[in-house]
Amino acid sequence: MKRRTLLGSAAALMAVSALPALAQGEKLKVGFIYVGPIGDGGWTYQHDLGRLAIEKEYGDRIETSYIESVPEGADAERALTQLALAGNKLIFATSFGFMDAVQNVAKKFPDVKFEHATGYKRADNVATYDARFYEGRAVIGTIAGLMTKSNKIGYIGSFPIPEVLQGINSAYLAAKKVNPEVEMKVVWAYSWFDPAKEADAAAALFAEGVDVFMQHTDSTAPLAKAAESGAIGFGQASDMANFKPSPRVSSIIDNWEPYYIKRVGAALDGTWKSEGVWLGIGDGEVEIGEITDAVPAEVKAKAEEVRDAIAKGELHPFTGPLKKQDGSDWLAEGETAKDEDLSAMNFYVEGITAQLPK
Repeated sequence: MKRRTLLGSAAALMAVSALPALAQGEKLKVGFIYVGPIGDGGWTYQHDLGRLAIEKEYGDRIETSYIESVPEGADAERALTQLALAGNKLIFATSFGFMDAVQNVAKKFPDVKFEHATGYKRADNVATYDARFYEGRAVIGTIAGLMTKSNKIGYIGSFPIPEVLQGINSAYLAAKKVNPEVEMKVVWAYSWFDPAKEADAAAALFAEGVDVFMQHTDSTAPLAKAAESGAIGFGQASDMANFKPSPRVSSIIDNWEPYYIKRVGAALDGTWKSEGVWLGIGDGEVEIGEITDAVPAEVKAKAEEVRDAIAKGELHPFTGPLKKQDGSDWLAEGETAKDEDLSAMNFYVEGITAQLPK
């Protein structure tokens, strides 16, 4: 089941009617459902840090609970219903594939506020939130392009949806910019969290000569496989610091804590409204983890230059002239990709020779 996509035009704020505030002295119960285990070391782990952050911020004003390892589909609807029946008045659903389940349950519980990560369907009591992960891919793609000795970099994809394709394309373009000889190899795991599949995908990349890889899957298994092969990689969703200083030479960190604190605060004071946001490096939601000493100083400096330029709005990872893989024009000289086009991305950029799954 496909989990995450980009918000595209839905990224613009869209405020509708606010739901009522809590009665004085009433404790706000906040529930979470997770697609993986909280110990995955990646995506779900990072969302759970957000849950812990709101507990620290609001203390006995709130009470949190979570259900982990919820499959995308009918099970998600049952889990959401369970949380609503348990009295949770704010529920965070943290996987794209929970989207229809959120919509169905929200209709049955109009007095409950729902927040859906990486989705695009909203309602009066359903908000959406996402992160511009592709910005982080440009930073680590820069490191990959400068660090590879074989000129072969790799990417482990989860599902061929816009969010993942953006990451592949962004990483490749950034690597190509600093190393015109670089090639991108792509292997699909067709899973968000499956350590065995992820390890096999990493092994397949290394067998093709890849010596620097990236991933859009949630476990640390690819980094463990890299440690055996001598390849280097990056933490995904969380820092994955246990693999520093190598094979993990940096990371993309999803920092959900400020958003969760803000939205719980809005629910507490009665200002919560349905909206959709899409935040990135400049907003502090996408962070680049420590670049270790395994990375040469000049490479680190270049990566930090890219990071800072993106944060300041001076650099967009998708700036023309750019063509699609089939040679057709995409972006003209100096033109940057629009959010609505990114949200519908279904192609590789020119230069990637891998075949896109149908």
